[in-house]
Amino acid sequence: MLESETFQLKSIATVIDGHLDVADDYQGAVESIIRLHDEYPVETLQGLEEFSHVEVVWKMHEAKPEDVELHARSPRGNPRWPATGTFVHRNHRRPNQVGISHPRLKRVEGRDVIVTGLDAVHGTPVLDVSPWFPQMGPLGEVHVPAWVDEMLTDYWAPAESRPARQ
Repeated sequence: MLESETFQLKSIATVIDGHLDVADDYQGAVESIIRLHDEYPVETLQGLEEFSHVEVVWKMHEAKPEDVELHARSPRGNPRWPATGTFVHRNHRRPNQVGISHPRLKRVEGRDVIVTGLDAVHGTPVLDVSPWFPQMGPLGEVHVPAWVDEMLTDYWAPAESRPARQ
C-alpha cells in the first residue's frame, strides 16, 4: 500500500470581488476578478482572451481541516437524497478542500482575468488558471443520478434572485 504524499502548492492569483459569502446556490451572473500575483508577468496571460471559458483550480480557504468528513452522508443533509461517500460530493468536506470551476471569460485587463460564473468567494487563493478546451472534456455520454439535477436546480440562478434570509 502506498502512503499519502504531502506537498505544497503556491497560489498564483486571488479572487477579488464577486461572491462575498459561501453559498450552495444562486452562483450565476456575478462578475469576479481573478487577479494574478505581481510575480507573474502580464504576458503569462497573453492569448487567454481568445477563449470563452477558463478552468480555475482554487483553495476553499474559509474551510477548516475539522470540516472534512470521511464517511457517507446525504448531500446537503437532505434525507430524500441517498447517502454518498466523501468523494461523491463537491464541497469543503473533502480532504484537500480544493474547488474546480469553469467560468465564462469576459475579458483580460493586465493581470486581471474578469469572469462570470465563478463559485469561489472574494479572497480565494487561485492555484491555477487555464483555458477550457472542450476537446479535453469528458468523452462519451455524461450522466448523473437524479438527485444531482434536483439538488442543483438553482445553482447557476442569478445571485440577485436569491430569496431573502428569514
